[in-house]
Amino acid sequence: MPLDLLSYTVRLTVEVAGKYIRLTTSDECRRAWNIVCCQSFAMTKGRVAPIDWFLRPVHRWVWGDFDRRVRKLLAFAEVETDGGRDILRAAELTPDPLLRRLYLEHAIDELRHGNLFRERGAALLHKRPARDVLFNGTPLPGGHGLDDLRIEGEPDHRLLAFLHVAEKAAAGRFTIYRELVDDDPATRAIFEEILRDEVFHMNYTYTQLTRVLPESYRRQVWLARANRLWKRYGRVVAALTSAIGGAILLVQYFILLPPFAWLAKRAERREPVGWTPIPRDRNDSPNSQY
Repeated sequence: MPLDLLSYTVRLTVEVAGKYIRLTTSDECRRAWNIVCCQSFAMTKGRVAPIDWFLRPVHRWVWGDFDRRVRKLLAFAEVETDGGRDILRAAELTPDPLLRRLYLEHAIDELRHGNLFRERGAALLHKRPARDVLFNGTPLPGGHGLDDLRIEGEPDHRLLAFLHVAEKAAAGRFTIYRELVDDDPATRAIFEEILRDEVFHMNYTYTQLTRVLPESYRRQVWLARANRLWKRYGRVVAALTSAIGGAILLVQYFILLPPFAWLAKRAERREPVGWTPIPRDRNDSPNSQY
């Protein structure tokens, strides 16, 4: 998060050392931002999701190919930009003035992340050698879940819980991505910069959730995790169903179609060769429309 944007926003409030402080100068913003970043990285060190560690070979396969890397960066750009628009809409709808300022800063970050990913993807695309196929496919989704964000009619506590879970997952995943692009210092620097913002987003959403709903904020986080897991399950089931359907159609093609083809050829052999005479009465003029 740039310090000029942090100081430009209307006296952004953050929680440092358990107390709310109001930032009014760039120096105060800088000191508070450094404290938040240090505490955040200490909190999230080694907290990569087990599923991401399990999928690390797949991540390495995706980022190891030039075309898939460009595709991934451009997919990130789209998801981050869409998420920024949604969070900007949340800033318009929330009645909480503090959340409005934080949502606004969050939206600015997401839009800037989209620009960073888009510019880096375009730069790599210009370096790409000419090929017949533009991109190779990737089995991993783009972004970090903000494409599932729903704003209209959602209370602040539910939105904060969703954002916290999504940003926490993004922080862990971007930590892996940063390690997998060591051969590309420019891309690694982008992940390093964005990772700091993701950690900040993760922590401010949790802090504000405890403020907005102190009685059951943990329950909201667990509900958000369960909802995210359910959506992932739905995607896996949809992909598995599509694969099973394709396999069944393939089996039908090779097992059921040959008998019908054989019967068609057998019927063709019974047909007389040459012209077939037509009865003369077929040429009579019809006396009704039927």
